[in-house]
Amino acid sequence: MADKKMVEAITSMEEDFAQWYTDIVKKAELIDYTSVKGCMAIKPAGYAIWELIQNQLDAMFKETGVKNMYLPMFIPESLLQMEKDHVEGFAPEVAWVTQGGGAPLTERLCVRPTSETLFCDYYKGVVHSYRDLPQVCNQWCSVVRWEKETRPFLRSREFLWQEGHTAHATAEDAEKRTVQMLNVYADFLENVLAIPVIKGQKTEKEKFAGAEATYTVEALMHDGKALQSGTSHNFGDGFARAFGIQYTDKDNTLKYVHQTSWGMTTRLIGAVIMVHGDNSGLKLPPKVAPTQVMIIPIQQKKEGVLDKANELLDTLKKAGVRVDIDDTDKTPGFKFSEQEMRGVPMRIEIGPKDIENGKCVVVRRDNGEKIDVALSDIESKVKELLVTIQKDMFEAAKAHRDAHTYVAVTMDEFEKAFTEKSGFVKAMWCGDRACEDEIKDKLAVTSRCMPWEQEKLSDVCVCCGKPAKKMVYWGKAY
Repeated sequence: MADKKMVEAITSMEEDFAQWYTDIVKKAELIDYTSVKGCMAIKPAGYAIWELIQNQLDAMFKETGVKNMYLPMFIPESLLQMEKDHVEGFAPEVAWVTQGGGAPLTERLCVRPTSETLFCDYYKGVVHSYRDLPQVCNQWCSVVRWEKETRPFLRSREFLWQEGHTAHATAEDAEKRTVQMLNVYADFLENVLAIPVIKGQKTEKEKFAGAEATYTVEALMHDGKALQSGTSHNFGDGFARAFGIQYTDKDNTLKYVHQTSWGMTTRLIGAVIMVHGDNSGLKLPPKVAPTQVMIIPIQQKKEGVLDKANELLDTLKKAGVRVDIDDTDKTPGFKFSEQEMRGVPMRIEIGPKDIENGKCVVVRRDNGEKIDVALSDIESKVKELLVTIQKDMFEAAKAHRDAHTYVAVTMDEFEKAFTEKSGFVKAMWCGDRACEDEIKDKLAVTSRCMPWEQEKLSDVCVCCGKPAKKMVYWGKAY
């Protein structure tokens, strides 16, 4: 029964993409539902992916001078109220603590939806002089947002993330850091998660509450929907003025600091599933695969098979490969399906005949290719293949995105693209919020970003026909 349950067909993505996604997160044992609605238990297989994301992203942060710290999860209501736009932006999603032990609190505490206000309070106490700047801090933590509709990894009431918060002497320094961190995110998504992204700026309507400018990396999922995969915000001196964060400059005058914040979340695991997965399950890029290679002994009861499989295991472990062996008594066919479901980038099959011929069979998860490899070459070949798989997965995702990116010059073309196809649509925009609202109301489509790499597709706005100011990527989003 267990065998049948594990390899039973998952809903095909063509039939029902949402159900396909749910089937995968459950059957690959990434999450479980909990007794708290909208909150998930991230199981070891899911958390191991998050740890690899965390470790690699954290190393990239530290290369740019970021230091980690930790602030409380509770924010006093009075503190949250100090930046008007910010509190209005988060008010509908805030969870409140009103009682401590048996006694009512004198002031409500908000469970952090994000920590700008706490960092402002902190910086107010530590920044006094130009010598105290810049402050470049980050924290790895969880946040709570009381979402109405939830979906594992993509939108849950509590999720894990990192939030960077920085304070600078000048507007130029703050802008430089905002852009720098977005570029770190783009590099991470493309080089580690093998997900191609569009880098750009959010419109006024879509930017973060309280920010002067929000930059974003947008990715396209397999079903043609967009996923905001990381954001970086320039706050200017708005928060500093609201919180009174001032420093004495070299010329002995008091000035306000300029701030930024930037974040990435466990939503990235959802992105990996939806960009790379197929109807057999997960496909993990080697750089975030907890197990990069699974060794599967064939006819393992025959003499010498398990010994040789364990020898391979030791060789690859010593070479720094994340490798494991499935020496359970399940059938080889079941083991193959299981490893495919879990997204292990590569499996090695080794049986009596292979050993006799001094070889093994290596199978790639990304394209199903089977390769005979001499046992003497296994270390170099596996390492080489992991690099190739990582690169090929990125190229496949990029080809899919490019094939599902359309251009619309007229409103008819724009509507047709969204009713008949799925993906990104590039179109010109006048910069007027009324056009954005009209497009959203009519087609349930939002502006994803104004890309840094601008193109002139026409002279006029796709919606109203007035002179165009920006080329925008539009999409239906998660």
